[in-house]
Amino acid sequence: MRPLHVALAVLVTAIWGFNFVVIELGLRHFPPLLFSALRFLVAALPAVFFVRRPRVALRWVVGVGLMLGVAKFGLLFLGMHQGMPAGLSSLVLQVQAVFTAVFAAVTLGERLGRVQLTGMTVALAGIAVAAVGQGASGPLGAFLLVIAAAAAWGVSNVLTRKAAPPDALSWMVWVCLVPPLPLFVLSLLFEGPSADLAALRSLDLGGLSAICFIAWVATLFGFGAWGFLLRQYDASSVAPFTLLVPVFGMTSAALLLGEGITALDALAAALLIGGVTLVSLAGGRRAGRGPVPAPAVEGAAPVAEGAGSRG
Repeated sequence: MRPLHVALAVLVTAIWGFNFVVIELGLRHFPPLLFSALRFLVAALPAVFFVRRPRVALRWVVGVGLMLGVAKFGLLFLGMHQGMPAGLSSLVLQVQAVFTAVFAAVTLGERLGRVQLTGMTVALAGIAVAAVGQGASGPLGAFLLVIAAAAAWGVSNVLTRKAAPPDALSWMVWVCLVPPLPLFVLSLLFEGPSADLAALRSLDLGGLSAICFIAWVATLFGFGAWGFLLRQYDASSVAPFTLLVPVFGMTSAALLLGEGITALDALAAALLIGGVTLVSLAGGRRAGRGPVPAPAVEGAAPVAEGAGSRG
């Protein structure tokens, strides 16, 4: 990769890691489901009027919008709202690579090799260590919500592989159009209209900045830049940079939110990142087909097979 493109890949992963700090700050202004709904609304509008609808069946757009936007981000925001630290969330969420590999093996017929199975075992050991650390210092229920978010992300990754969208940016914009209405309804039902109205009436520069950063910088710029890199290089060259996301996430949370990194956190990070590396870089194989690129990171979805190849 050219040095400028390496710098762009690192910048995007730094944005995606720092995004967990912004989520934590945004949750101080909004109820979690309302915050998630506003994030997708601002990401979709007005961008949806400037990009063509992706050339895929509408059912894939709706399916990924519900699984990625409503389930994954709804659960993630709820987990962080209930006490899951931002840095640890950025790490634990990477177990989505394990869920993706398992779901792809079941539904797409991808074969899991020894290296991938070893990576899954190592990653799950990291999750177990992280659970012990979180159980000792915070609510275990919040930890389980983030694990559930990672599972929902795995489902959305498999659906995206089935859809095989040719244009990553238009795909993401149209997917963002699906979650706002279901999330607004869920927020009214479970968080209450009074809480939602109070948050909207007290909207200030901090809350607005959090929404705009997550919607425009982390989602639209981040996904657009990542799609550009995947059009220039093989996915196997770009995907390893995603392993920097929890590094930036945990570091920025420690520096800006005062979150400590314990010995258990460091051990969990080493195991989980090591395991995800093996799962992602080994790649599942379909019968008679080449490896499927590793899944992407926060706010994104994997690129269809072959989409990351130059030319």
